[in-house]
Amino acid sequence: MDKISFSHDLMLTIDQISQLTGVRKSTLRYWEKSFDDFLKPARTQSNRRDYTMEDLDRVKAIKHLLEQEHLTAFGVRMRLHELFPSKGEVSGANKTRAKAVKRGPTPSRAGNDKSV
Repeated sequence: MDKISFSHDLMLTIDQISQLTGVRKSTLRYWEKSFDDFLKPARTQSNRRDYTMEDLDRVKAIKHLLEQEHLTAFGVRMRLHELFPSKGEVSGANKTRAKAVKRGPTPSRAGNDKSV
């Protein structure tokens, strides 16, 4: 059987991505919002989605992580940072959010503690 090779410049529609991966178009749209640091297809002038071959790899990775490894959305984002380090760099507001999550809850202010 001949192996099909694709050019890395090839752009795919959401319908083609859906057919190649078995992921519904509505799910792909949802993943764009859930994993927006990693999956952000280009848009044409008519606002249609144009996926790259790299986007196809990301969709396959997300599908595998959710269905085969049974990770949560948070777990998928963590693994995507490992798998695709150049994408998903933490920026401005996300960096602040990430620090807040690492720090945990803030102690109560002096004088506001009613348990004394």
